[in-house]
Amino acid sequence: MDVLFNSIDVRDLLSSHDLDDSSPLSAPDLRLLIDRLQVRSLHIKSKVQQYILSHHHDFASLFAQCSEAVSRSEDISGQLSDLLRLVADHPIDVEIRDVLAEIGRKRKEAKEKKELLELVRAIVELSEKLKSVKEEVRAGRVLEAAEAVKGLKAALRIREDALAGPQEREPAVYSLLRNEWTECFEEIQELLVRFMEKAVQFERECNVLRVKYQSSVNGIDGVELHTVLKAMDAVGILDYGLAKVADLMIKYVITRAVDCKSPTSFVEEINQDSGHMTEAVLKIIPSSDPKIENVDGETLYSGIIQIIKFIYRSLCFQNGLWMQCFGKLMWPRMSDLIISNFLSKVVPDNASKLAEFQKIVKLTSEFETVLKEMMFISASDNKDERLSNFADNVEVHFALRKKVEILAKARNLLLQSDFNLPLEYTRKATELKNNGIAESPADHVVDLLFLSGRCMVSKAASQVMDLVHQTLKDVCLSSTRVALELYHAARDALLLYEAVVPVKLERQLDGINQVAVLIHNDCLYLSQEILGLAFEYRSDLPSSIKVTCRVY
Repeated sequence: MDVLFNSIDVRDLLSSHDLDDSSPLSAPDLRLLIDRLQVRSLHIKSKVQQYILSHHHDFASLFAQCSEAVSRSEDISGQLSDLLRLVADHPIDVEIRDVLAEIGRKRKEAKEKKELLELVRAIVELSEKLKSVKEEVRAGRVLEAAEAVKGLKAALRIREDALAGPQEREPAVYSLLRNEWTECFEEIQELLVRFMEKAVQFERECNVLRVKYQSSVNGIDGVELHTVLKAMDAVGILDYGLAKVADLMIKYVITRAVDCKSPTSFVEEINQDSGHMTEAVLKIIPSSDPKIENVDGETLYSGIIQIIKFIYRSLCFQNGLWMQCFGKLMWPRMSDLIISNFLSKVVPDNASKLAEFQKIVKLTSEFETVLKEMMFISASDNKDERLSNFADNVEVHFALRKKVEILAKARNLLLQSDFNLPLEYTRKATELKNNGIAESPADHVVDLLFLSGRCMVSKAASQVMDLVHQTLKDVCLSSTRVALELYHAARDALLLYEAVVPVKLERQLDGINQVAVLIHNDCLYLSQEILGLAFEYRSDLPSSIKVTCRVY
């Protein structure tokens, strides 16, 4: 078939000498070309005929397929005409729409029933689990029961405030299941707390803290303490379960350890049965040495550390999270006891002893470091360093104590003085001089700093001013924080005269007598002394105190 697709070139039909591009073909050439074209045509026809004969089967199959396609198209056209005629005669689209709507409703109902069936299946499963929890509790499998309660809490979507009120928009069956879960929770909580009470006991008659590693409650035997703690941790009541134990430790053990007037030592014992530990015992042994009156910081802290280590090993099984929980329950009250019974009492009463208190500061810091290592207190929260914070502020505590002592002394001086003139200034002075018993007025006659002459003052005013002078001398030798408090103490001691004396001598001041004269002189003397204080102590006061009291 290549001859059919190839183009015919006239040049190939004529000889090369017959061709001349510059002249037209002659008649003989045209006849020759026609003859040759006829020959070529016959040749092509022969080739086509041969090709068709050789592919007769293929052409027959092609024509048969074409005939079949035409026939099928006519059938489809007829069917389409019949369908259009049927649709035109009968409105089937309405029926189809109704059928589709019904199918949709049935599918929705089937889906709802399936979801309801799944819900019923889930409710039945939850109910069965709740029943199994109660069975496990009664059988003593507290850890398995606690883990199941924890899982059911998530499955029932019980929030932390679930017991405070009902959930919003929930099926009634969920409320019933939550109530049943609450009963299971309270039952296992009560059981675990009773196990803890049985496991940790203090025998007051022999001063012994006893930790039993296996306990029996309500006919449930052989439950281990470690299992009880794991169950409380799983169900989320570790704080509640250890609260009573922490109270017991504070009341009967820590209180004894921080009692500085009654030195105490502690002895640990481990009881075993067939190679297994059955209980741990901490014995509290009061000191029999009557010579020991007060406990030093090292002895007190070492005793408390021994108690905390006993808790860490024997009660919390070296579990950091359990120890952390125990520390949160004990540390606030325990630190308050240490401060009130020890640290506050060893605060120096003299500024020269503040340096000696640094040993207590060091021991306190080391004590809290040990507690951090056992996770009894937080290593990252500075608020737990309650003892160190108190010890580091010892200067403030010393200054406050000193201030209270100064004001108390000044008040007593003012209240105890009789505010009477010495005898040598009365009418009986001559008789006393003759008898040789007149006392020297040197203690009552004072010089006025900014006025010429001298005057008589009360003994209370003179003693209060001596106290003020002594206090200001201490201000000059103290640190900034201590100096500020002592300066305020000196100022307040002088203000006490104004507050106390007029009230005490109210009746005498109502009339004109010697007391009024004496009070006048006291006020004059005190005002003169106050003016002179700035000049007397200006050079020695700390710079911060100069700003506070406006001394320039």
